[in-house]
Amino acid sequence: MISYRNEKISNACKMHRKEKKMKKSRRKKKEAWENFLYTIPALILVGMMMYIPFVMSGYYSLTRWNGIAKTPAFIGFENFKTIFTGGSDFLPALWFTVKYTALFMIFSNILALALAVVLTKKFKLANLFRGIFFVPYIMSMTIVGFIWKFIFTSGFKALYQATGWEFWNASWLGDPNLVFYSIVLVGAWQSLGFYIVLYIAGLQAVPTDVIEAAYVDGANKRQTFFKVTLPLLGPSMTTCVFMSLTNGLKVFDIILALTKGGPGKASYSATLQIYNEAFTNNNYGLGSAQAILYFLFVLIVTQVVLKAMSRREVDL
Repeated sequence: MISYRNEKISNACKMHRKEKKMKKSRRKKKEAWENFLYTIPALILVGMMMYIPFVMSGYYSLTRWNGIAKTPAFIGFENFKTIFTGGSDFLPALWFTVKYTALFMIFSNILALALAVVLTKKFKLANLFRGIFFVPYIMSMTIVGFIWKFIFTSGFKALYQATGWEFWNASWLGDPNLVFYSIVLVGAWQSLGFYIVLYIAGLQAVPTDVIEAAYVDGANKRQTFFKVTLPLLGPSMTTCVFMSLTNGLKVFDIILALTKGGPGKASYSATLQIYNEAFTNNNYGLGSAQAILYFLFVLIVTQVVLKAMSRREVDL
């Protein structure tokens, strides 16, 4: 009688566990279907806005098309040959973009780190200065470009009349040798506040006991910063370098507002060159080929830089 009762209880427990597993399995399937259904709209939008145009650009890069004709003329790799044989202005524009990005990264990160160190000190106006430096970042790049265009023309002219210094009388946007540095200055000024915030967050995350231990071991402020604080800023530095790299490579708005690529084509970036080739010259085939090459270039550069910076990070 007792064994029969135990067997009955055991069978009931098995049935309960089986029902529990079935309910859990049904719940998981339901959640999987819900997740799939909720992601469909996002997948459709991403596909329509990114993947389908990318595939179409790959096809158009093999054609000659003005954007109006019904059927593009297939020409194979002629557009790519035109680019590498100097038949277009893409390679000079790419070199301009590389120089701009390198200088932009250096200025933005060094200045942002230096100002972040100052702004982490305890003084009354620290929060006010943080807000002042961050204001340009929330402004439109086009508006920033027009503001600095006014400064370079009318503002510097007024300073020259007041001081007589030839420095202010230079043609900052009209001289092919100076326009590059003018664009770098405006780009670094506009984005400086964002990198300052990131570096401040990184500096505040550095453990104080590690800094105190360095002082106890006899390190001075300079040694503590370069030997202790700076290595521990690896994650923040990786983020800032990567962000400045991507922002530099996609520079477009500021150049369009400041110079429109001038004087001549002295300030043409790769993105502006692609835009003009496709939408101004109505050469969608060559513009698509330039866009594909630039995509591959950006993909390789960003991956190399990201891996190089990640190796230098120090874990606490």
